[in-house]
Amino acid sequence: MDIHNHPCFNADVRHTTGRIHLAVAPRCNVQCNFCNRKFDCANESRPGVTTSVMKPLQAVEYLSDVLKRVSNIAVVGIAGPGDPFANPEETLEALERIRAAFPDILLCISTNGLLLAEYVSHLAALNVSHVTITVNAIDPEVGANVYEWFCYNKKMYYGREGAEILLDKQTQAIRLLKKYGIIVKINTVVIPRVNLHHIAEIAQYVSKWGADIQNCIPLIPVAGTPYESLEEPSPKTMRIIRAQTSLYIKQMSHCARCRADAVGLLGNDISGKLAQERQVRKVQCDFLKRPYIAAASSNGLTVNQHLGKATLFWIYRFNNGTVELVETRCVPAVGCSTNRWDTIAELIPDCSALLVSGLGRSPYERLQNKGILVESVDGTIHNIAEKLFVNDEIPIDVLRLNGECSGACES
Repeated sequence: MDIHNHPCFNADVRHTTGRIHLAVAPRCNVQCNFCNRKFDCANESRPGVTTSVMKPLQAVEYLSDVLKRVSNIAVVGIAGPGDPFANPEETLEALERIRAAFPDILLCISTNGLLLAEYVSHLAALNVSHVTITVNAIDPEVGANVYEWFCYNKKMYYGREGAEILLDKQTQAIRLLKKYGIIVKINTVVIPRVNLHHIAEIAQYVSKWGADIQNCIPLIPVAGTPYESLEEPSPKTMRIIRAQTSLYIKQMSHCARCRADAVGLLGNDISGKLAQERQVRKVQCDFLKRPYIAAASSNGLTVNQHLGKATLFWIYRFNNGTVELVETRCVPAVGCSTNRWDTIAELIPDCSALLVSGLGRSPYERLQNKGILVESVDGTIHNIAEKLFVNDEIPIDVLRLNGECSGACES
C-alpha cells in the first residue's frame, strides 16, 4: 500500500491515479448554509450530490465491478452524500467489508468532524490512511453564519453555541488523527462576505494541531440555499487566498469538487457514464421476457465470428446458476433478404443480447433499436454470458469497439 497514491493529497499522481467515492452515508448532522443535497442529479458535479445511495454490501459489489473495468483506482473514499459519522453503522460496515475484500487499497473519509473523534481508533484499526475534515470557521461568530443548525447527542444546537461545539470536536479529531499517524486534509469553503477574511486564521489554527494540507474551495452558489445569491470567488481571489494560507500549511490547488459518487481521475468523473451503462444493460437485458443470449461462433466455445461473416448463432440460457446451450440457429447469408439486420433480429427475438467479435455501425444501431444488446467481445462464451445473466459487467479487457469494422457489415 503506497499512501502517496491519493490524488487529492498528492498532485503528482492526479493524472494517473483514480479514486472512487461510495455513497453509503445519506444522513447529515450539520446543515451548512451553502448545501442542498439533491439525489439523482447526474448533471451536477459538486459535493453532496449522488445518483443513488447504496447499502454497504451493494457498495462493495459495485466497487468490485468498477475495479474490473477501471484499472487505475487506488483510493476508496466515503464522502457522503451526508456525513459518514451521522451514519456510523453503514460507514464502518462498508469500510470493514472493503478492507477484508481489498486489503491493499487506500481508504479515506471526508467528514465535518462533529462525531469523528470517537471513531478515530476504529479507523486506525482498519488502516484508513487519509481523512478530510471540513473546517469553515474557528471563530464561533463566523461559524454561526456558516451553519444553520447542528445535531449533537440527539440535541439541536444553533448559532454560536453549535459552532463552538463543532470547533471543539474538530480540534479533538485532528489531534487524535495525528496521534495515530493518519494524514489529515482540511477542506475550507471560501464564502464571500462570511468567512473570506477568515481563511488565513483557519490555516494557522489547523496547522498548529498538525494538519498536513488544506484545500480552499470556492463557494458554489446553490439554488435553494441561503447563499444562492452570493458570487463564486474568482480565480484571482482564490490565488490570493492560497498564497496567504500557504504561509502556514501546504495548499491543494487541484480540487475537482467531487460528487459523493465520483469515479476515476480528478476532473474526469466517469460515474455518470457507468450509471448510464448499467441502466442501459438493466433495460435491455430483461431475461424474463427474453431469456436467451446469442453468440456468433464457429466452435461454440469462443466468440470468434464477425456479424457480417457469421453463419451460426449459438443460443444459451441460464439454468440453476449454469450457462447452458439451448440450440444453434443458421444465420441467413448475404443477399437472402432486403435487410439482413432486420432478418437477424427476427431470428433471435427471444435473446436479450448478441455477442460478436465485431460489427459495423449500421447493424449495431439497427439491432440496438430492436432492443437487443450487442457487444463486441473477445473471450469465451460461457464466461461472458454468465456476467450478463447475473447482471454483472463484462470485463473491460475483453470488450472490443462496437460499430467499427472493415466494411463487412455495411452492405
